[in-house]
Amino acid sequence: MKKAWILLLYFGFIPFGVSFLTFALMSVGLDKVMIASMLPLIIGGSVIGYFVVHKQKHRDQLGAWVNIFCIPIAYTAILWSIFMVISSGFYGADAWFIFAISHIAFAPIYFMASFMGVGSLFIWAPAAYELSFLLGALLAIVLRKERPVFKKKQLLVIVVVSFLGFGTGAAIQWQRSQTVLPSYGFDYGGGYSSTDLTPYEVTNPNNKLPNLDSPSAFTIMNQKDMPVLDGAEAAFPVYSAFANVTYENISKSNVSGEKVTFTNTIYAYERLLSKDVDIYFGAEPSAEQLKMAEREGKELVMTPIGKEAFVFFVNPDNKIDNLSVTEIQGIYSGKIKNWSELKGENERIIAFQRPKNSGSQTLLEKIMGDNAIMEPLKEEVPAGMGGIMEQVADYRNYDHAIGFSFRFFATGMNPNPDIKLLAIDGIEPSPENISSGKYPFTASLYAITLKDNPNQVITPFLEWMTGPEGQRIVEEIGYIKQQ
Repeated sequence: MKKAWILLLYFGFIPFGVSFLTFALMSVGLDKVMIASMLPLIIGGSVIGYFVVHKQKHRDQLGAWVNIFCIPIAYTAILWSIFMVISSGFYGADAWFIFAISHIAFAPIYFMASFMGVGSLFIWAPAAYELSFLLGALLAIVLRKERPVFKKKQLLVIVVVSFLGFGTGAAIQWQRSQTVLPSYGFDYGGGYSSTDLTPYEVTNPNNKLPNLDSPSAFTIMNQKDMPVLDGAEAAFPVYSAFANVTYENISKSNVSGEKVTFTNTIYAYERLLSKDVDIYFGAEPSAEQLKMAEREGKELVMTPIGKEAFVFFVNPDNKIDNLSVTEIQGIYSGKIKNWSELKGENERIIAFQRPKNSGSQTLLEKIMGDNAIMEPLKEEVPAGMGGIMEQVADYRNYDHAIGFSFRFFATGMNPNPDIKLLAIDGIEPSPENISSGKYPFTASLYAITLKDNPNQVITPFLEWMTGPEGQRIVEEIGYIKQQ
């Protein structure tokens, strides 16, 4: 009973109090929750462990106390491994709530970790305190220059259990690190953008938007008649340029942010169906999105306003310069797993995808035909009070990675000199090959509207987009104009 009370005191009540120091550190400006949590736990655990052993008067009890102090570490290790197996290493899983209850002493830190989206603190918090406590205790033993008597079999069992627990959890963590990648991006206009769209914003006086040499033949002067625009990230420069040219004084208007919006492909399409958006710009909708429109009784009007290439790219160090359509299908179905199968290096292919129902993922699905697409790589991102969420990982330019996008986005909006566009069936994604349709993955950029939209300016606006002035804007932005 005495041992249970000792464990409850030193590994329950005391770390619970120490955990509140995280709030204190963050309140004085230390905004990194990992550091603010670990510092008091490491320092507090070491100091407490040292003095607990230092005050022990009986030498023959030191070994027994060390064995007891190792039990929390084994407990944490085995529970961590169990919950890593249950959650497949995803700290956003509901199962971790039960783990948090089993380590209630660290509740203040777990609350902050959930708020900040730092799920790794589920293991780092107890492990930091317990290991620091043990190291402090061992330091006290060394300084006492006394040789403790250990119960070797008991200690061996605790060490083996700890090793197996941490080893299992670490193995799952390592496996996950092969597919779970750090997030990055720009919070822009209510959507999550992977590139900075500010250079294409109508209110930016130094924007990159093209202009006509003379006033536009089509102009919308009344703000209430200006259609609300939204769409894919890669299409933002196009529709922002359209508004910049045709919306009277839009750059100085206080409604510019309401009329020229960006919330990404998936949400923009939903906003179109809910009539929060008048014109959606992007690639053709996915089969799922078309069914969504059908369920809601909405008839789509799809107006092609430009041509674009759907491109695949790799790191320049990759020896592969060309892939066939069949090889693309093999990679993204998971049948081709190594570059050596394509006469490249003997390295695993890291194939990135895009979120379901995004424009580029929809085109990949079209290319794949009846071939099932393998599970995409995932990443973990903070999600405020929601803790951690998982999303499809954006492209990372690793040596053996392959990704896809639209040519204009990859080379114009978000130019990256460290990627190499691949030829498909020996045909380069050049403007000439896109214009002629020779490149296999030529796609159209659409302005999509609802047939029952009562706004009278939409039809003439679409006609202007497909006319000489609108097509000039399309071409100067970086897309290929319609023939």
